[in-house]
Amino acid sequence: MTFTKRLRDGVRRGEITCSVRIWMSPRVTVGKRYPMEEGQIEVDSIEQIGFPDITPELARASGFLGVLDLLKIAKHGKGENIYLVRFHYIQPKRKRAASR
Repeated sequence: MTFTKRLRDGVRRGEITCSVRIWMSPRVTVGKRYPMEEGQIEVDSIEQIGFPDITPELARASGFLGVLDLLKIAKHGKGENIYLVRFHYIQPKRKRAASR
């Protein structure tokens, strides 16, 4: 999953844990991990929702100012189906210091 640059810090801090995507079909799988910069995103759930489910509260939880701001970013290609993806960010593993 990719995120617009302005959302990435919130995802890394764990403040953003859901994303609304408009796709033809799901592009992620529950339980799989997807690279995000130095860490990973693990998908916890995905469910199909409708436009009435995209509330101002959901938009803000997804890191946007409101519904219109979210909809400008959420549509990918010819997608018509709306999905709510819940996820968590996994920090990169720290490299161990070299043994002497």
